Amino acid sequence: MRNYFILIILTITSSLQAQNQPWQGKFEPIDNLIAPANNYRTASGAPGKDYWQQRANYKIKASINEKTNVLSGEETITYFNNSPDNLNYVWMQLEQNVNKKGNEDFGSINNPVKDSMTTQNMQRLTRVVDFPAGYTIKSITDGNDKTLKTIINNTMMKVKLNTVLKPGESATFNISWSYPITDRSMYRLSREGYEYFPEDDNTTYLMAHWFPRMAVYNDTEGWQNQQFQKLGEFALEFGDYDVEITVPADHIVAATGMLENSESVLTKTQRKRLEKAKKTFDSPMMIITKEEAIKNESSKTTKEKTWKFKAKNVRDFAFASSRKFLWDAQAVKLESNTVLAMSLYPKEGLPVWKDNSTIAIKHALEVYSEATFDYPYPVCISVNTSNIGMEFPMISFNGGRPDKNGNISKAAKQGMLSTIIHEVGHNWFPMIVSSDERKWMWMDEGLNTFLHQRTLEERYPDFNHVTPKVIAPFMSGDKNILRPIMTTSDNELFNQFGRNFYIKPTVGLQMLRNTIIGKELFDEAFKEYANRWKYKHPNPSDLFRTLEDATATDLDWFFRGWFFTTDHVDMELSNVKWFKVFEENTNIEDKNINSKTKITAQGTNSNGEAQDFSNGPEYINMIETPDKDYGQFLSRLDENEIRKQLSGKNIYEITVKNQGGLVMPVIIEWTFTDGTKETDKLPAEVWRRNEYEIQHTFIKDKEVAKINLDPNFQLADANTQNNSFPKEEKKSEFDAFKARKK
Repeated sequence: MRNYFILIILTITSSLQAQNQPWQGKFEPIDNLIAPANNYRTASGAPGKDYWQQRANYKIKASINEKTNVLSGEETITYFNNSPDNLNYVWMQLEQNVNKKGNEDFGSINNPVKDSMTTQNMQRLTRVVDFPAGYTIKSITDGNDKTLKTIINNTMMKVKLNTVLKPGESATFNISWSYPITDRSMYRLSREGYEYFPEDDNTTYLMAHWFPRMAVYNDTEGWQNQQFQKLGEFALEFGDYDVEITVPADHIVAATGMLENSESVLTKTQRKRLEKAKKTFDSPMMIITKEEAIKNESSKTTKEKTWKFKAKNVRDFAFASSRKFLWDAQAVKLESNTVLAMSLYPKEGLPVWKDNSTIAIKHALEVYSEATFDYPYPVCISVNTSNIGMEFPMISFNGGRPDKNGNISKAAKQGMLSTIIHEVGHNWFPMIVSSDERKWMWMDEGLNTFLHQRTLEERYPDFNHVTPKVIAPFMSGDKNILRPIMTTSDNELFNQFGRNFYIKPTVGLQMLRNTIIGKELFDEAFKEYANRWKYKHPNPSDLFRTLEDATATDLDWFFRGWFFTTDHVDMELSNVKWFKVFEENTNIEDKNINSKTKITAQGTNSNGEAQDFSNGPEYINMIETPDKDYGQFLSRLDENEIRKQLSGKNIYEITVKNQGGLVMPVIIEWTFTDGTKETDKLPAEVWRRNEYEIQHTFIKDKEVAKINLDPNFQLADANTQNNSFPKEEKKSEFDAFKARKK
């Protein structure tokens, strides 16, 4: 035993010396990088037996003054303390204050001073227009009509309670407020506000984060009261909403929730069409036609109407209001319920919105429901706006329009439909699986983009969609400015957050699904995560743990590298050796003939790294195994049978170097001399003992003409020039220029 032990020690020592670079622990657990498990959040990634979250119900009455563009409102919030803690104050969100002078508004981000600047960029930079943005809080009282003391810190308001709010109790807040609605064209990253149409002197209002809202109080950080700085979005509690919206009587309103008083705000014809649309599954039908919308926008009434909506178990409420809206609707049948998909758009959106928007909603509802859980709400609405896309429960504001002649390019149409699908998809992440957008943008944007791209791939196969190859240039960029995915939302560079928080997580999930775990097992795990955290507040650790728990796959190496570092994938096929077992007697079928072998080195393979296969194989002298190597085993190998099995076979030893830092599976494509191909895959675990270089041996019946790593770009390899053997010469810039000119 002692001799064998010494031999093992020498072998391990030799292996360690061969690595000759510091160990980085790429396969160590990520326990020290994520929040520890506890009674609230289990080690399996599921909510624990003591998990809790707060709740807030809202009764709101609001009105829009079209002449002054001011929104005024009154609300009653009923706040439920489900935590184990006594609360003597609460925090509320006042996002409209982000546009006040003195607050960070990202006016200068990606907007440097130049010798020539557009008036729009100059306005964003200097705020030369004196706009009185932000909330005016007129009053705030408790359930007994006693005034509550408040302190406003930019976009957060601290409300001091007159009595301590104990666990299991609820408190009531009555708030009266107003604010000037922003012109969306004045602000970068404006998710709400109004759009003015000068040709017909009309306005479309897209109203979001328009009322004081309760901040989240949770088990991981207490109050989530980070300031709103526009890039990191929202963290919100679930609740029921009872909302009344008063607007000009000729306006049409679309909102979160179900319309409760259609008989008061819709015509008999509109109500009849709407009821028919609820049973129409084959194509959208018009509720308000182009001709009706044009007639409606041509004259303005001074009368008002109040629209009443109710929504159950949502984390926010948004609405759109305009006299310009066309309106179409179609029923979408899911496994457990039927949803009414609807689109509202001005005539400027024709014809592309009429032809495509509601159908895109339908596609998103079907694909997302299959991948996670059925969309649980009764309606899903897409509203056309001038630019950007923004999501809210049951309703989204989506950019994309044709030119004045009704024409739209293929790329612009793809962008429009992609935006609609993406924003509808946000109903799942984060509107139901309610992660903290203000802290971890990637948790909603990345997961949503993953399913959004899957929807494009399945329902719009001709469209461009994200693949691992797309993210490679970004990941191999300047490490001095790159940040890990696990960077809080507002700390990312403005020109990088799209790739880092949207695309990189998407590619990571694609690789887990298509290459590392497999579609069937991954899809079950992803669905498990969505259902575990439906209507709850998951953290990154809950996602990581669930994907491991539901697949029986150690993924810590992947999470560590992909989410916590800025390493990239660059695997180099640095060397290939070709061997055959030397046979002195060719007739090895005759077991009575004692085949003798010898080693004969041909070509340069044994003396250095070969550049191709032209020098032929090296020959291996296969000798009989000494009895001592069998230890105490009495059985012996059939030497002749093994020689026969290896007769004529080709043995290839490949060396792969990890140049980029990220460990990944190794996918090898073999092209044989007869033109056929074969693919082998080594799991990422082959890098466990040497994170920098691996060697692996394969036995092939046929002779190989070419070997290529990651042939289908499944692993985001940033440098494909070093993936092949024989080595491929990189064309010079001059040669590339000549090729382009031909």
